[in-house]
Amino acid sequence: MRTEHPRHAFVEQATEQQGELPPQTIPVNMYEAGDAVVVVAALPAVAPKDVTITIAGDRLVIEAALRTAAPKDYLLHEWRYGGYQREVTLPAGYSSSGEATLANGQLAIRILRQAPDGAGGPIVVQPVSPS
Repeated sequence: MRTEHPRHAFVEQATEQQGELPPQTIPVNMYEAGDAVVVVAALPAVAPKDVTITIAGDRLVIEAALRTAAPKDYLLHEWRYGGYQREVTLPAGYSSSGEATLANGQLAIRILRQAPDGAGGPIVVQPVSPS
């Protein structure tokens, strides 16, 4: 008889619970920095491998899975568990390429200006942890 590893069971339980919850909206800040636009988002309890960032035209979509199980008997419950999702409109002229870092619960995405002739398909960016 095979027994399930406790960690594996925990991750499966968290994933099932998250599937029942609607994604949370992520607060963001956006600013221009030289030849790029930077979007900073709060993503607590998320690892870089759990984040998907898609840039398509003037749209930036951030999606993230949360790895923590939710149900508890809270004494105070102000922070809801569940995945994250946010879509924002980028300023005109930005979408050629991007890079992202995720550290201390803060996601920073840097998107470069698009060349005048640059019209391509969606770009998927995977965040990394800064070294």
